[in-house]
Amino acid sequence: MLGSARRYLLPKRHAFLSVGWLNVPRRNESGSSHQNRAVSRGGNHLFNAQAPPTYADVYERSIREPEQFWAEEAERISWMKPWSRLLDNSNPPFTKWYWLHLWAYRQFVGGETNACYNAVDRHVVNGHGQRTAIIHDSPVTSTQRSITYAELQMQVSKLAAALSSYGVKKGDNVLIYMPMIPEAVVAMLAVVRLGAVHSLVFGGFAARELSVRIKHAEPKVIISASCGVEPTRLIRYKPLLDQAISMSGIEPKRCIIYQRPGLPEVATMTPGRDVSWEEAMDGDRTHDCVPVEANQAMYILYTSGTTGDPKGIQRPTGGHIVALSWVMKNIYAMKGGERWWAASDLGWVVGHSFICYGPLLAGCTTLVYDGKPVGTPDAGQFFRVIQDHGIQGFSTAPTALRAIRREDPELEFGRKYNTSSLRYVFLAGEHCDYETRNWAEEKIKVPVLDHWWQTESGHPITSTCVGLGHSLNPPRDASGVPVPGYNGRHLSHSHFAMKVLNADKVEAERGTLGRIVIKLPLPPGTMSTLYRADDRFSSIYFKDYPGYYDSMDAGIMDADGQLYVMSRDDDVINVAGHRLSTSALEEALLEHPCISEAAVVGVPDEMKGELPLGLYVTTKGGAHLHAKTARAVSPNTKPEEEINKEAIRLVRELVGPVAAFRLVGSVETLPKTRSGKIARKSISDLARNKRVVIPPTIEDPTVYGGIKKALQRLGYALNAPDPE
Repeated sequence: MLGSARRYLLPKRHAFLSVGWLNVPRRNESGSSHQNRAVSRGGNHLFNAQAPPTYADVYERSIREPEQFWAEEAERISWMKPWSRLLDNSNPPFTKWYWLHLWAYRQFVGGETNACYNAVDRHVVNGHGQRTAIIHDSPVTSTQRSITYAELQMQVSKLAAALSSYGVKKGDNVLIYMPMIPEAVVAMLAVVRLGAVHSLVFGGFAARELSVRIKHAEPKVIISASCGVEPTRLIRYKPLLDQAISMSGIEPKRCIIYQRPGLPEVATMTPGRDVSWEEAMDGDRTHDCVPVEANQAMYILYTSGTTGDPKGIQRPTGGHIVALSWVMKNIYAMKGGERWWAASDLGWVVGHSFICYGPLLAGCTTLVYDGKPVGTPDAGQFFRVIQDHGIQGFSTAPTALRAIRREDPELEFGRKYNTSSLRYVFLAGEHCDYETRNWAEEKIKVPVLDHWWQTESGHPITSTCVGLGHSLNPPRDASGVPVPGYNGRHLSHSHFAMKVLNADKVEAERGTLGRIVIKLPLPPGTMSTLYRADDRFSSIYFKDYPGYYDSMDAGIMDADGQLYVMSRDDDVINVAGHRLSTSALEEALLEHPCISEAAVVGVPDEMKGELPLGLYVTTKGGAHLHAKTARAVSPNTKPEEEINKEAIRLVRELVGPVAAFRLVGSVETLPKTRSGKIARKSISDLARNKRVVIPPTIEDPTVYGGIKKALQRLGYALNAPDPE
């Protein structure tokens, strides 16, 4: 492997190495180097086709020999400048990976690479230019198109040339505010091609939220589009962008505006500042990939609902592309040329990691979907997309499956399509209740696997690792075992370093709910800091649990190391001293055959401190089989009062009298973000008569009227102002 270093040559002047290097000799005073010598590890079992690695083998090596392990994984990407030092943890939590010690300059500088080269150019150089890189499927505009790797390389290099002509250079920030179209991916890749840093904002954010991000990032250039398309309306992006720029007080040097073809909305251009996408792409100018130091920021991703002090997750380049390359192979078991679909939005971390970079780094075809799981136009669209494009690996949020189950419990729409290409479904974004997972496996007829990760991590923390031979039938409700690289246990296997702590910050007994913390250092690809906020980075994530990363999630760990991530720790409610997960209560509610979605929040009680309050949505459609019992049920025939009594009895049976569950009611729908998460905190605040400012990520703000009425029927939100 290392002994046969092959070079990939870029046009003009930059050369990338196909492998990582474990050491670079000391330079003499003239700056010249002795001959580089790669160290061969020909006996490494990780590359022995006769003995496929097991999870236990890989995990143990990642913890026992982390530097050698990640050096070998880095061989799968191309580097312009090698490194000699894999890990610098001298200033925790500011860990650095893939460093090169240049004695001539008496400073540390990282190995150099480029994310765009590895995601695009490398595949063209290797003869895969005609392979499809991106498929765009838009049921809201009734269009489909595809882009090959060679076409993607040309588009990206031309846009990079335009950005360079507008003054964008290595380290500059570029803000992207676009809908779910391939041009958004092109924009991301063009920015990192220059060694610049992109900050992609969810399309359709209101002007105020967009202005906060513009003010904080101070982008040199903004890339946007004329409009986005929702099932019932157009979202006019350009007026929102103009208003946001005015509110921010930051004037970008240029705004590149993509006019979406075939749609009536035409963007009004600001002379001297705005240029059209066509104008920017006109001509024969192209731009090479600019090598960047491995720890330089690749992007800034602001967490949803940012107000006040923005919290921009900053992702390092080298470690991120190494980690994503590893995940696509070892967790998702995807190979070059196969077709992958992450049903999310580019504005969220899933979109960054597994719509754009992850699948392209692996040489896969990635699908960009501009639609919804239901309503565009029906609940069969996910299945149509899988059939039409031969999707083999699929990732989505549990909420999407719940929405399909509610609208089409027997898959009357979905069964029209042949989904035999699909091998498995991965779920992320929130805890998946057993009923939804069981229903999905029964109806889709492939394994449905939950796994856990965060915006901060950038890739899975716990998972079923399909590529490492894990069972495709994990324990009920399990989120998987620690992914290699995350220090989940000591090597004796008698004590885990990924801990679940109780309220006293002491390790909880196995099977007991607590707060999840992870031992440092974190593996490559996790966040490096918060943009312009190193102090907040340290205080938010590392201050309360020295030597550990505070996930702020609540979960349970069993004796075998399986982690059961239940909810955010602030979604844990305290009933007369008993800590209860709202997710466990919701899962009990979802056992009822007439309930398709549920949200449980804590509300104040004089006697017990807090009580759980549950709101649910009933299943739509005609008679169908219950996902667990296979009994025929008619979901819409029972009155609310009867369902309430049965739901209370279910929670008592499945969770216990300790839950003191007696507050429950029906609503038409629940407030959810565009990424599918239920906005539980806003429900809880409304119940407590607090002022609720509707988060900008909420899909349908009008649902709060029904939520308030339901809470008032239960004796809460009696003096609450209307959400705004």
